[in-house]
Amino acid sequence: MKKANTQKGVNSMPMGTRIVTYICLAWALIVSLVPLGWLVLSSLKKDPMARPGFQLPESICLDGYISTFKDLHVLRYFGNSLFVAGISVVISVVMISMSAYVVARMEFKGKALVNILLYSTMFIPATALTYPVYNLVNRLHLYDTRSALILIYSCSGIAVSFFVIKNYYDNIPRELEEAARIDGCGYVQTWVKVIFPIARPGIMTAAVLAFLNNWNEYYWASLVLITREKLTVPALLSTFTTAFNTNYNGLFSAMVIIILPPVLLYCIFSRFFIEALSGGAVKG
Repeated sequence: MKKANTQKGVNSMPMGTRIVTYICLAWALIVSLVPLGWLVLSSLKKDPMARPGFQLPESICLDGYISTFKDLHVLRYFGNSLFVAGISVVISVVMISMSAYVVARMEFKGKALVNILLYSTMFIPATALTYPVYNLVNRLHLYDTRSALILIYSCSGIAVSFFVIKNYYDNIPRELEEAARIDGCGYVQTWVKVIFPIARPGIMTAAVLAFLNNWNEYYWASLVLITREKLTVPALLSTFTTAFNTNYNGLFSAMVIIILPPVLLYCIFSRFFIEALSGGAVKG
């Protein structure tokens, strides 16, 4: 029914609007796929700099992929990234989803100030936090540990996740909470049994966005970790560049391998994005 309504909405558009819409969609598709195609094509060239751009390789070279798995043991770094990103996402989403519920549903003094302070963190660049965060990590004796990255990632991107989850909470009718209270549920039980199942698309959207951000993060991973065996996959890319040479074939091959997990993750959880952006499961 939803698909039929969507098709009906597109077909009911004026011809000019429909043409402009298709042009914009085609342009967005080209902008998204051209860099990916260039990256994959370059990874198949023995010397990407000798045949730059979209020139076809003289022969398909898989040396970069083979060395990435065989020599670099990239699966070890995949495990590091998966562990750090996964644990930090669980911590941050649980913390933010409950705090967003408090701000969205309860009235208390300083509520507006809390919103302002949370949203203001969106405008603070990571480089401005380098000294205080680095100093905190050293004081906690967490330098060169995965725990340091988990601590940093759990506290990063709070404003975006808070904004997504809180806006989803605002669309849930309060009558559902009142009915749960009549049945004897407290605040925690109401959130677990009523709010969370309904707001799951919004929470999962925030979780996936946080995971993608943590997976692709390079600045803190390269600053906090120095032991090679503890590096995450973005920090691993720096090993392909030395002061005298850059292994472009290996670099591009590793980049292709690294971007596959986020792409697969988005494909698996894409329905949560659609539900969250279309207003969720609550109607009326």
